[in-house]
Amino acid sequence: MKPEFKIKRFNELSLSELYKVLQVRSEVFVVEQNCVYQDIDGKDEKALHVLGLLEGEIAAYSRIFSPGDYFDNASIGRVVVNPKFRDRKWGHDLMIASIAVIQEHYNTPAITISAQLYLKKFYEGHGFVQDGEQYLEDDIPHIRMHRL
Repeated sequence: MKPEFKIKRFNELSLSELYKVLQVRSEVFVVEQNCVYQDIDGKDEKALHVLGLLEGEIAAYSRIFSPGDYFDNASIGRVVVNPKFRDRKWGHDLMIASIAVIQEHYNTPAITISAQLYLKKFYEGHGFVQDGEQYLEDDIPHIRMHRL
């Protein structure tokens, strides 16, 4: 069984969905990665939210920005798979769904992301290439990548 992917605008998220999204993001990006940073950054209201749902749980999640909202190109961020489901390789399904959302909603193949360096090969597997030098974002090595 795989998650069902739903796409919602911020105002379409239920309180329960929003709570679960923030819970998974905090569990991974703050606690697991031991990184104190401002996850609730005021950008969620602009984003499309890709929810990978399985039996009422957030199994995978990303947020999508239109061209010009984050980078010049459309972008994908906060890519996360719930630790309970990581052994199922759903990150790939999440990226396929996220790329499809950009193509469907914004009619563009051009995507730019700020990727954690250790995930470079993962993103390369989805057609992204490194664009520039490594940099620190919240004390974690990142690289800018794009897909055309």
